[in-house]
Amino acid sequence: MKKLLIILLAAISAAATPAFARVTIDITQGNVDPMPVAAPNFLGADEQTQGLGRDITGVIINDLDRSGLFSVIDQRAYIEKPESVNARPRFADWRIINAQVLIVGEVEELSDGRIQVSTRIWDVYSDEQLAAVAFKTPADNWRRAAHKVADFVYKTLTGEDGYFDTRLVFVHETGPKEKKVKRLMIMDQDGANPIPLTDGLNYQVLTPRFSPTQQQITYMALFDNRPGQVYLFNIETGEQEQLGTFRGMTFAPRFSPDGRAVLMSMERNGNSDIFNMDLSTRRLTRLTDNPAIDVSPTMSPDGGRIAFTSDRGGSQQIYTMNADGSNQKRITFGQGNYQTPVWSPRGDLVAFTRIYQGRFYIGVVRPDGSGERLLTESFLDEGPTWSPNGRVILFYRQTPTRRDGSGGDSQLWSVDLTGRNLRRVRTPGEASDPAWSPLLP
Repeated sequence: MKKLLIILLAAISAAATPAFARVTIDITQGNVDPMPVAAPNFLGADEQTQGLGRDITGVIINDLDRSGLFSVIDQRAYIEKPESVNARPRFADWRIINAQVLIVGEVEELSDGRIQVSTRIWDVYSDEQLAAVAFKTPADNWRRAAHKVADFVYKTLTGEDGYFDTRLVFVHETGPKEKKVKRLMIMDQDGANPIPLTDGLNYQVLTPRFSPTQQQITYMALFDNRPGQVYLFNIETGEQEQLGTFRGMTFAPRFSPDGRAVLMSMERNGNSDIFNMDLSTRRLTRLTDNPAIDVSPTMSPDGGRIAFTSDRGGSQQIYTMNADGSNQKRITFGQGNYQTPVWSPRGDLVAFTRIYQGRFYIGVVRPDGSGERLLTESFLDEGPTWSPNGRVILFYRQTPTRRDGSGGDSQLWSVDLTGRNLRRVRTPGEASDPAWSPLLP
């Protein structure tokens, strides 16, 4: 994969000034009004760089808009037309259209064939520059440069890392309902550049999960007449590796935060418990030993605790335990069933799927069981996965479209922690079981 070289042209020295404080978005609040932002097309010296500038600006606008935190003002309302990324704007022209922040950029072709994408962020009401940055990258890598700029804007205005320069892996589904072909597919978080990773002809795939430290995916594969087994997939080389050979099914894998182990569920003698496999030694450690069904383990970012689903109390609920399997306790007590817990990268919440009275919900709860909130409700919402900054949850949704009331196509959706910014994520056909990557290196 091509790596993007980053050159910081100007430190964010304005971060300590009162002007910066006035335009900072407090995303810890439950109800955030989008910040009005102006983003003229990035400048270029010729037709080629001008075209790239328009394309890059379009990606940045889409990223910021989908976050729900920013409202990019229609370019047709702009009075001033910037002529240089280094020129001081006419701030009065931007205040007239109610812009609080102005993003100005430029694309320059370098002698070695690469391009440099330069950006300045201005506080319109204080007439001050907030920050500036430039990225050098191969010209065909312009989309990553655009996502990098959007992440830079996001961090400048919120104080937290963005999540735009990331990828999604998911199960791409084709064919009739009775004979679905399921293969791994990867794409940018905005739906661009979809690439199949497996052909789906020899085996079916389920529940892919990213490694937090390497270009690896773990998933469950189903072959004809054989119990499902957990595999590793190297994104860069395409190599696949089975994690052991077991008589029973192994499923619902997930990496530890340091990427050195995989948590999974394993079926033995008709019962499922949770195990931890060290990837360097392949040593398997049993963490639960209960006659109930224990599945879907997920580890806290600090590696100290694990959340999982168990029906030991009569219905599927979420439990937590220490990383060594000790101190197991229940944290959800609501009606219905709770499934697929996923620990937030921030460590403050656990996302889950809840099923109650024929309806599906995506919700969050604190690790101590307090503060449960439901963010979505639908005919079928399942499989939550977190953005790397812990502010957005991706999941898949199926809607009832057939005459008998059964479900139709599965699609990917996202929702932020307010529950108000619900968006569909475009995919090439049906999609399920999404997993969100860390920020790309």
